[in-house]
Amino acid sequence: AALAMLTTTFAEGPRRVRALGVWSAVNAAGGALGVLVGGLLTEYAGWRWVMLVNLPIVAVALALVPAGVPADARPARRDRLDVLGAVLATCGVTLLVLGVVRTDAEGWGAPVTWVMLVAGAALLAAFVRTEGRTSAPLLRLGLLRGRWVAGANVLVFFSTAGQFAAFYFVSLYMQQVLGMGAAATGAAFVPFSVSLVAGTLVATRITSARTPRTSLVPGSLLAAAGLAWFAFISPDGGFLTDVLGPCLVTGFGVGLVIAPIVAAATTGVAPHEAGMASGLMNSSRQLGGCIGLAVLATLAQHRTGTATGPTALNDGYALGLAGAALLFLIAAVVAIRVLPGGRAAPPGPRSEPTAANEAERAVKNSTEAPSRRTASKHRTDDEADDELEGTPS
Repeated sequence: AALAMLTTTFAEGPRRVRALGVWSAVNAAGGALGVLVGGLLTEYAGWRWVMLVNLPIVAVALALVPAGVPADARPARRDRLDVLGAVLATCGVTLLVLGVVRTDAEGWGAPVTWVMLVAGAALLAAFVRTEGRTSAPLLRLGLLRGRWVAGANVLVFFSTAGQFAAFYFVSLYMQQVLGMGAAATGAAFVPFSVSLVAGTLVATRITSARTPRTSLVPGSLLAAAGLAWFAFISPDGGFLTDVLGPCLVTGFGVGLVIAPIVAAATTGVAPHEAGMASGLMNSSRQLGGCIGLAVLATLAQHRTGTATGPTALNDGYALGLAGAALLFLIAAVVAIRVLPGGRAAPPGPRSEPTAANEAERAVKNSTEAPSRRTASKHRTDDEADDELEGTPS
């Protein structure tokens, strides 16, 4: 909803890029504060407070909605809700993610794993078929024909998978191998978050002057380099030698990706489909984070085996971080090969007619037809009168 409001409030161009940059920077700053506060709460108050602290935050956010959200933000016309599409998409994605996540316990060869994966894929195929037939789809498939939208969502999938894995493995490395507490681990992520905010601000300036790809490619490569540096962690290392440097490089690279990737995912999208494009991007982000983390965690578990010593854990975490670096390399390739090099043409008012539009046009034509016939009849009668008046008696 927040992305939809930004894309409808700011027309495509530098002003929208700056707005999305501010939004991304605030998100990054909130993430930094969340990691720090979460570590402090976990160590000194208990992990349950990490959940409970969200209640007053949500209450404050709800109180600010009337003042911050325009009252006329509601659409003039509401299409009916695509309930079947929502059910198929939710169930399909849930089974797909659950099948991957459960591989650490069931294994890839277990029948239950393949049943969930096949069932999830079948439900998603049914979702695609349904969306192509309904008059008010949850996701208009034609939206994916644009290279900006399609490429940005693939890039979101891989980059988020790498980012989630980085947080997971680095956090475990600092606690399980280096022996740092929850509060110290939360504080150790502050340099990463500060570097991420700095990268976001730089990316906003670059994207405003050029195109999202100009920032996405170097950002993905820089994040991949930082994660590859992380892959050299040592069981005898420390924060200054093994964590700080890679954190700064990875954070700045991820920052170069966050803001322009949002701009790319909504480039060329008509205002009335901004919410659809935003929802698609958020779904790609969540799906990439879940599946990517599950796959890399499974690989790390296979490397570690049943050993619980610092050396074995370190080897597993290093493999997971190397896999995260590979995911960002794939994201860079997608940015180079799929995303256009130039700016997109401004979107039209409607990219595809809906059933409601066709019905409205038919009613309008049926209303205007009698008027046209009456006017035609009047012209014919006037011409006949003129001919009679001009005929000599």
